[in-house]
Amino acid sequence: MTIRVLLADDQTLIRAGFRVLVDRAPDLEVVGEATNGREAVELAAATRADVILMDIRMPELDGIEATRLITEDENLAGVRVLILTTFELDENVLRALRAGASGFLSKSVEPADLQEAIRVVAGGEALLSPKATRGLIARFLDEPTPGPLPSPVRLDGLTERERETMALVAAGLSNDEIGERLYVSPLTAKTHVNRAMMKLGARDRAQLVVFAYQSGLVRAGDLPVR
Repeated sequence: MTIRVLLADDQTLIRAGFRVLVDRAPDLEVVGEATNGREAVELAAATRADVILMDIRMPELDGIEATRLITEDENLAGVRVLILTTFELDENVLRALRAGASGFLSKSVEPADLQEAIRVVAGGEALLSPKATRGLIARFLDEPTPGPLPSPVRLDGLTERERETMALVAAGLSNDEIGERLYVSPLTAKTHVNRAMMKLGARDRAQLVVFAYQSGLVRAGDLPVR
């Protein structure tokens, strides 16, 4: 199945470069280009893109607000947003994650990594690089802000294994790594992740990470060593 990709960036050369990289993959296809956040929202609905590569700083409407509008629209529930930023630890990245982005990458990403990232996000997984994830964790702890916080009652609905799995997801571990840590298969690890997401109403793994830190389920000192 071909993954439909929408490019949102106000710089023509950057869009042209990403188009070449995306269209080079046989299973990826660019279906539209937006020059600002407003256009990105409009084209998300018009093109029914699977993944949007979203810049943060754009005229009229920035990429964070565009992401929020897209992820809050029930009619665009299947659309995933992948933020591309110049600085992995840019505070705007954290805002974008809270707005509903499924992941983020540096604009200096290697072509093959970008193509794989699109596939990962299209599959409903989060894309959180270890370096940026740890930066975000620090910011969560230093600057807690209100968000879509699951109530204690909802967290109480998780089994001990699901809580354990959620903590490992928050540390940036993959299903394979979680499986190794818990002595279960990657498929079983994925099942625990999916059940935790379903019980908490998390859209994807990125939002599960947000819930884990905002709820206080894990803290920086609790992180397992990778």
